[in-house]
Amino acid sequence: MIKRISHIGIAVRDLNKASEVFGKLLNSTPSNVEYVAEQKVNVVKFKVGESTIELLQGTDTDSPITKYLEKRGEGIHHVAFETDDIHKEIIRLDSEGLELINKEPKVGSDSMLIAFLHPKSLCGVLTEVCKHR
Repeated sequence: MIKRISHIGIAVRDLNKASEVFGKLLNSTPSNVEYVAEQKVNVVKFKVGESTIELLQGTDTDSPITKYLEKRGEGIHHVAFETDDIHKEIIRLDSEGLELINKEPKVGSDSMLIAFLHPKSLCGVLTEVCKHR
């Protein structure tokens, strides 16, 4: 079951510049840069209440974030919802007829287990379900 909004992922071209701008907006200091090898992305986070804003910069030409930036430019990349049991949630979402990009969880930022759902299934919004380990 979905229990809360975990984070909003924002694709950016320049992580330093974006961190500075969002730091001003949120009157907050960003996390240290985290490299997520499986996604080929650098991530900086800002805590906002119970949720997080993740700034995402691709580190390779075949990174999903680099490809996203080439097609759509900077902006909201995805919305992530946290669950207690990602495996059960994937099965439930699949049984509801939602199109899964990942039928098995992958490793994301903070070593969370993550799985994406296709935007076609959710009104054009790339959606992630995630679980902290």
